[in-house]
Amino acid sequence: MQFPLAKITIGFVLGIMLSFYEKPNPETAFLLLIVSFIAFWATYFFSKKDFTQKIYFGTTLYTLSFLIGVTTQVTHTDYFKKNNYIHLVTESEKDHLVEVVLREKLKSTSFSDRYIAIVKRLDNKERTGKILINFYRSPVNTKLKIGTNIQIKGAIIKHKPINNPDQFDYGNYLIQKSIFAQMYVDAYDIKISSKIDTDFWFYSDWLRNRILTNLKESGFANDELHVVAALILGQQQDISPEILHDYQFAGAIHILSVSGLHIGFIVLFINFLLKPLPKNKFGSYLKLSIILFSLWGFAFLAGLSPSVVRSVTMFSFVAVGMHLKRKTNVYHTLLASIFFILLFQPSFLFDVGFQLSYVALFFILWLQPLLSGIWTPKNKIQSYFWDILTVSFAAQIGAFPLSIYYFHQFPGLFFITNLIILPGLGIIMALGVFLMVLAALGYIPLVLSKMLEWSIYILNKTINWVASFERFIIQDIPFNLYMLISLYLMITAVIIWFKKPNPSKMMAVLVTVLLFQVSYFGTIWNTQNQKELIVFNVKKSTLIGERTGNDVTLFSKDYVVKNTVIKSYLVANFSAVEKQKPLQNVIYFNRKKILIIDSLGIYSNTIKPNIMVITQSPKINLERLFQKNRPEMVVADASNYKTYIKIWKATCYKEKIPFHATGEKGFYKLQ
Repeated sequence: MQFPLAKITIGFVLGIMLSFYEKPNPETAFLLLIVSFIAFWATYFFSKKDFTQKIYFGTTLYTLSFLIGVTTQVTHTDYFKKNNYIHLVTESEKDHLVEVVLREKLKSTSFSDRYIAIVKRLDNKERTGKILINFYRSPVNTKLKIGTNIQIKGAIIKHKPINNPDQFDYGNYLIQKSIFAQMYVDAYDIKISSKIDTDFWFYSDWLRNRILTNLKESGFANDELHVVAALILGQQQDISPEILHDYQFAGAIHILSVSGLHIGFIVLFINFLLKPLPKNKFGSYLKLSIILFSLWGFAFLAGLSPSVVRSVTMFSFVAVGMHLKRKTNVYHTLLASIFFILLFQPSFLFDVGFQLSYVALFFILWLQPLLSGIWTPKNKIQSYFWDILTVSFAAQIGAFPLSIYYFHQFPGLFFITNLIILPGLGIIMALGVFLMVLAALGYIPLVLSKMLEWSIYILNKTINWVASFERFIIQDIPFNLYMLISLYLMITAVIIWFKKPNPSKMMAVLVTVLLFQVSYFGTIWNTQNQKELIVFNVKKSTLIGERTGNDVTLFSKDYVVKNTVIKSYLVANFSAVEKQKPLQNVIYFNRKKILIIDSLGIYSNTIKPNIMVITQSPKINLERLFQKNRPEMVVADASNYKTYIKIWKATCYKEKIPFHATGEKGFYKLQ
């Protein structure tokens, strides 16, 4: 922490976070940056002889780094750019004429192929910005290449709010990547230009496709080929859901996302190949050049995905440090790579993979030596497996709170997976990279191809075997932000105490344990003092939930409690389903009467409800109903026909009664 780069990086990261969440005015942010820059140079000029002793120099330096973080995030936020297409898109779904170029292919769904595209023109005006294009499945889609220019006529749809409480907010996830809207189109709505933008993205995609096509034509099995594409090229789009499920449950999902582990194996392999080079100055420069070229060539091949960029950047810093033969602090290398990456792509800070990767790596560097010292193996074989075990535990201890916070599950057999897989993964990576190079050149030796295919087959079978012990997978773990922060404080305090035990550090441990308990029991107390009623948004079904503290009562005709919609809600609110009842005509909640009108359309004119919930498309005349019952709110769930919902919405607008359609606005909550 005494190293200036640590404080500069922390200030920079805090600036990015403030800018991301608060959305400051760009003009104000840049004005403050200029003022801070002038103040920094003034303090430097007046104290350059002994500036390390002047507090005002440090203050202006860290303020400047903070404001650089703010303006970096502003600069990289496409929404602030005046020529971004989103500023011309209204809430009404009217058709636009859009010209785009395809940039990246995403994982396809059962009914559409999905691409990230760059907008070039909107309604014949030059525009910019990223957009998600969903092409309905048709023969034309298979021919689309990265770099293809397409003209589309259709509606640009802004991301809708989440359908149900505590769901993963995919719209917000896309916004974090500066993708503000999407389009749904079919073959009749598009015109494909013969022009192809032959840029970096085109050649990267062309090279990957050439490699995978050559491997497939050599007889490589599909499942194994898709795993190789993820393992070596960072392309997970075509992996089957069953294989992904196995890797998740076995605690080995990190293997399918190219990370520091993979780049580390590549660096070791390249170093091994370059051993014959002379040890002189020329040999050293040549070795560094080959390593950097190989690393960034690999990043290019993998399409510069966030996980690849951060890993390659960090190992580039390591390679330069090794070339200079200076005694470097690994933490400083870590900080330098974080600063460098976020300076060019601040949105990576909010990427779950980025957070998990750096936290795991930090704990490997910090905690692994402590765990390794617990036992001294007697031979090299024991030492090798002991190192794997301690590295795995150090990484998992560091990543554990974040994993629980984001995914609410924990694979109990992660250490067995790593013990079995890691020894052979280096060989698979070396063989895979070598075969990819040969495949790019159009030459695939059958012996090497079959060796890699069988290696991946054995890897998949091993992962499947570990994942079959489902009782060791702890799922649906309730965990919130306060518990996340307090748990990290507790883990940090415990490690510091283990390194050099003393009474003051023990006191710090006890304080952090107490803090974690307060955050947990405070959350439970807060939950127990809440009451809410929710009309969920479930297609062709009706589900109403009433939560009192930790107990949830579900009102439903044929709903299954195990559905993910209610599961995510229960986990987030530390709750459980206490009762499940059939739908009722009237529900009383917090001194309000809620009238439920189902497909029968039968109701009483004497109820005088506060809220009216319409389900299962009843044939009712709202105007006549409003003559004797004027509710404060009308709610229509997703079990109704869309044509009926439009009629009801117009009627409520005419009668000046608020209307909430869950299909448009998501769930309805009454607290």
